[in-house]
Amino acid sequence: MSAIAVATPSASAPHAPVQNDPAWLSLKSAAIELQSLQGQDGSVPEPDSRERAAALVELIVAGVEALSPRFPHDAEYLRLLAADFRAWSAGGFGVPDFLDSLVAFQPQLERADGRQHLVVFPMYTQNGSRNRFVEAVLVEVLWPDFIAELEAGEYSNRLFVPIRFLDFTPGYATNSAVLFPETVAMREVPTFTWGAIFADREAARFRRVLDAAARITNLDLPEEAAELVTDQKLAQETFVMWDLIHDRTHMRGDLPFDPFMIKQRMPFFLYSLEELRCDLTAFRECVKIERDDAADPAARKHAKLVQYAVVFDRIFRFAITGGRVRNYDGLGGQLLFAWMHQHRVLNWTDTKLTIDWAEVPAVVSALGGAIDELYWRSIDRPKVAHWLAAYELVSGTVTPHPASVWAKGPDALPLTGTPRELTDQVLDDEFPLSMFYEALEKKMRTVIESTAGITGETALSPSAA
Repeated sequence: MSAIAVATPSASAPHAPVQNDPAWLSLKSAAIELQSLQGQDGSVPEPDSRERAAALVELIVAGVEALSPRFPHDAEYLRLLAADFRAWSAGGFGVPDFLDSLVAFQPQLERADGRQHLVVFPMYTQNGSRNRFVEAVLVEVLWPDFIAELEAGEYSNRLFVPIRFLDFTPGYATNSAVLFPETVAMREVPTFTWGAIFADREAARFRRVLDAAARITNLDLPEEAAELVTDQKLAQETFVMWDLIHDRTHMRGDLPFDPFMIKQRMPFFLYSLEELRCDLTAFRECVKIERDDAADPAARKHAKLVQYAVVFDRIFRFAITGGRVRNYDGLGGQLLFAWMHQHRVLNWTDTKLTIDWAEVPAVVSALGGAIDELYWRSIDRPKVAHWLAAYELVSGTVTPHPASVWAKGPDALPLTGTPRELTDQVLDDEFPLSMFYEALEKKMRTVIESTAGITGETALSPSAA
């Protein structure tokens, strides 16, 4: 292959958007080509490819150094990033190790609205690719004043960094909406100090899905919810508030020690309950904020919008997104829909969906309370007893598959076996879609698929999806 010339910023580049800077475009192009030479673990396995890989790394490093003046707040990280790239190249392109630069990258220390970061690491992208390829992402922090006040008060979350996309390499042209340090290739695992969530992607796909679902189900949206569909900025600020409270909830409450030990082999419905617990906590806290006359007006406005977002995102997008193999977010959406329907605040009558919004806060909060009670009691229960109680809670609302062994009760299960044997009895699709959702999924499939890679900048009018 021919060599690529190193692009340098034009004279006007410092005043132009960073995503248009020639140095960024050169870096991005080099990273994309380098991905084609990498193996799944991030190494460059073919000896014949390493000379080209070295040239591409030099191009990436040149881009990092040319762009560094734009990011004085990240100076040490960018210096170490260049060093990590050069060390990887000099070492023969084995499994990459970017621990030094990762530890120096601390975006949570100074969250300011509009603060930009250049993020370049060998990493996989959650809900995207499991390949640890070199990915390059330009991001901008979303930190409106009312969020800063909430975080400085009752809803502290020092690790939380809400962001939006400016530009990215193909690993993020997917459904991935998070940027987590644990995805980076490194020699040892440090204490992680931040986690970033792309609120613009969450908001953009929510807007597109809700617009389509409302039309398909003949649902009349409340005025505030309709405003979410048309206003990207309002929607992404709403998701920042939702995520702020959700994220901190994973380690708060009466927990069965640590409910989110993702590396453990557990029945997938336990993950459904944990994610739903965090969302319903956000819902309930926002009910409280909305009703607090002393709260900041912007916080109260967005608190109402979070309630709409939690309900609509879970019953429309979560429930029918992804495959049916242990889809824990899908099950959480099904559970919320069925709970609301069975408590008669949601009705599907004469091919029209209606929701009694005056009664929704109490009914949805009751589901959150039921999960909280399950967690509180679990502290005194053995693991298997907790699993059985959790299954009882879910299956009491969402109908299990007729072939389910778990649905037959404890006497049908290998309770004296290992936890893995018990988990293996859970069907991949233990709780199939209802007839309503089967029909809705067929009508919504192309809309859901169209949201892959979406951002606030690239989303068209929702109705055009």
